[in-house]
Amino acid sequence: METPDTAAESAPEPTGIAAQDWATAATEPQYRAAVVDLLGALAYGELAAFERLAEDAKLAPTLGDKAELAKMASAEFHHFERLRDRLSAIGAEPTEAMEPFVAALDGFHRQTAPSDWLEGLVKAYVGDSIASDFYREVAARLDGDTRALVLGVLDDTGHASFAVEKVRAAIEADPRVGGRLALWARRLMGEALSQSQRVVADRDALSTMLVGGVADGFDLAEVGRMFSRITEAHTKRMAALGLAA
Repeated sequence: METPDTAAESAPEPTGIAAQDWATAATEPQYRAAVVDLLGALAYGELAAFERLAEDAKLAPTLGDKAELAKMASAEFHHFERLRDRLSAIGAEPTEAMEPFVAALDGFHRQTAPSDWLEGLVKAYVGDSIASDFYREVAARLDGDTRALVLGVLDDTGHASFAVEKVRAAIEADPRVGGRLALWARRLMGEALSQSQRVVADRDALSTMLVGGVADGFDLAEVGRMFSRITEAHTKRMAALGLAA
């Protein structure tokens, strides 16, 4: 998962729940439920990313590429383990926490199954990064302990620079590839945003946290601005790939 360019911007001093630790914030039952949901969604996302990268490695054109993807898959599984262990530590059953998100995430991956190696790279770079941007936005309103964990598991596994290098080289070798991949990336953008919105809408605690019920400073207008920032970051990634947004 990729660290977006916007992460470099200085963040305001945390207030409210964002200024608390887990032990203090978790005394609010709805906040605790929202965090369990969030960690469950992230954990299943990381497990699915591990599976997908392992599958993509089979399509790799060279042994070196195969090894790079295998290394990234291993990093994603390590992220999953951290989330699973944290869920257990706060008294949640990891499988139960992940279960509500299986259908939506599996549906997204079925609808966006890549047809070749390059589409797989673009999906990992674009699709995963949109999800990463979304979780980073939410992380800014989490308690300090949970925020540190979420940001840690969103660290780039190396896929960003790897994907940019390979895709740009492919477009340089055959410019016609660019048009096909640009259409593919636009489809991924729409599907990823729709999936994020569905996941939140289906979980009351997460919805309440996003619109300001338990998280400090989030309101409906801010949710709109959040998705605008995610779209802007997507446009920058498309440019990095040499594709038109």
